[in-house]
Amino acid sequence: MALLRRGVGVLLVSFLLLGLAWRWPLLAKHERGTAQPAGLSRLVLGPGRLALQALSLLLFVLVFAAALVGDTDPFSNLAPTWVYVVFWLGVPALSVVFGNVWRALSPWRALADLVVWLRELGGREARPLAVYPERLGRYPAASALFSFVALELAYADPSSPRSLAFAIAVYTYLTLFGMAAFGRDTWERHGEGFAVLFALFARIGPLFAEQGRIRARWPLTGLAGAERTPGSVAFVSVMLGSVIFDGYSRTSTWQDFAARVERPFIVERPGVGELLVTLLSVGGLVGAILLVAGAYGGACTIARWTVNAPRSLVAEFLLSLVPIAFVYLVAHYFSLFVLQGQFAIPLLSDLFGKGWDLFGTAGVIPNLAAISPTTTWFVQVGALVAGHVAGLLIAHDRAVSIFPERRVALRSQYAMLSLMVLYTVGGLWVLSRG
Repeated sequence: MALLRRGVGVLLVSFLLLGLAWRWPLLAKHERGTAQPAGLSRLVLGPGRLALQALSLLLFVLVFAAALVGDTDPFSNLAPTWVYVVFWLGVPALSVVFGNVWRALSPWRALADLVVWLRELGGREARPLAVYPERLGRYPAASALFSFVALELAYADPSSPRSLAFAIAVYTYLTLFGMAAFGRDTWERHGEGFAVLFALFARIGPLFAEQGRIRARWPLTGLAGAERTPGSVAFVSVMLGSVIFDGYSRTSTWQDFAARVERPFIVERPGVGELLVTLLSVGGLVGAILLVAGAYGGACTIARWTVNAPRSLVAEFLLSLVPIAFVYLVAHYFSLFVLQGQFAIPLLSDLFGKGWDLFGTAGVIPNLAAISPTTTWFVQVGALVAGHVAGLLIAHDRAVSIFPERRVALRSQYAMLSLMVLYTVGGLWVLSRG
């Protein structure tokens, strides 16, 4: 309770300081940043990117092969640890620090680039087959991200290598089909769930590439402005809601409820019980996503009423939720990344679980005492509070940008402050019960 009160107190103090000192929009002013040396940009975006694409494609083939034909024990197979720990938790951190690295690390983009290069080498032009319907916006990406988190959080055996192989194959087919149909860049912006996710996280950090040049800017400036692409609210809600449900699903309350649902079928019809728990989890996941979307929509509606705004404010403040989504990942998965991530080192030498030692690391023993529970708790609380303060800052900067009168801008933020407090209290409560 003491940490909870301190967290809420930090938000309140931050709100007061922003109201007193932050009177003009500053984030958008520095959004362009400064260009870095041209030679560095050419090296990183040219040969450096090609090398990363080749490496990512090789790793993709190895991970898929391990999932398809490797040991069926998830603890002896590289694929589950690679997908759920190294990829799912590592790439967001890389994106925040180094910018949108997924453009170079995406194996699907690498495959598409290779196909286009071969076609053009043969004298044929590679053109999209259709024009992307703008009204769809990011709804395909939200659906793709939802499918992945549903596999991770709702499916009975998400770490099964064969299940992962099937999921990888289906996602690869849909992604390459989307890129062929609508173009590589267009599908990455609207349909490829991971590309949209990591691009949003990259806007938190200080580095980005534009027109073949690496540029540096102040952190968070990439989140200035409104986000009007259709489907963006749905996408961000999946980002936040999935992590909230993951935390809540680990509580004794949820576990006991799921056990009661499954118990009548566990002996005579275990498949039915397993299906019911899966459907229950999908329902819980959808409920968490709707809760996030409803809370945000309600806060924006109240803010609009407070200042008599002529139009909806949903698009204006949406990007303030992006750092919150990132710190939720940090808070919920920090210990998993540090501890379980170590297992990727020996598994890389024996990725199929056949007793190999390709790189001499098969004998590495992970240190499961690398971090203490106290350290984990403080990292979790610190990340949650810092993320919500960042969200307040972004929302306040947008408010003073669209409402020239300072008092009106401050009134519009009362509802956003309440939303941040709600998210903070909810996040800390789930962590304390997990």
